[in-house]
Amino acid sequence: MTASIKANMNDVLRYPVLGARRLSNYWWATVVTLGATGFFLASLSSYLHINLLPFADPTSLIFIPQGVAMGFYGVAGILLASYLWVIITLDVGGGYNEFNKETGKVRISRSGFFGKNRKIEIEHPLDKVQAVRVDIREGINPKRALYLRIKGRTDIPLTRVGQPLPLSELENQGAELARFLQVPLEGL
Repeated sequence: MTASIKANMNDVLRYPVLGARRLSNYWWATVVTLGATGFFLASLSSYLHINLLPFADPTSLIFIPQGVAMGFYGVAGILLASYLWVIITLDVGGGYNEFNKETGKVRISRSGFFGKNRKIEIEHPLDKVQAVRVDIREGINPKRALYLRIKGRTDIPLTRVGQPLPLSELENQGAELARFLQVPLEGL
């Protein structure tokens, strides 16, 4: 929820939500891919006695147990890297929050995994919105999030998962949303 898009003379408020396509995920997917490939090629080199790595000579490794262990770590790393690349490609968690006074609806959309539930969409009437809630917890695992309190439902999270938003940005977005929806802002 970094930037809001306003259209039609302040009747629509839309916040894009960053999903899995963030720099840190690209970084870790690349690092894990390179490391896992190195381990796997070292294992293969020790088995075939052919040097497949240009920067080392793993042919001198004994295949059992060293080559097998490196092969295990290589395969495990390749599986982890594949998972990371799939969630980046699908942009899991990405989407938008749209508040539309013209239609009188709140629409929350997120991307999911494969299958019937690839797109997760929640739609509610604006008149059912009771409040915008700010949840701030500091400590080892800090949490700073905005929630939409809707009558008859559990609170719906509006912010991205992952690194918490800066406090000033969270307060500004919460205040802007509460003002737009003309509901109270809770938690501050």
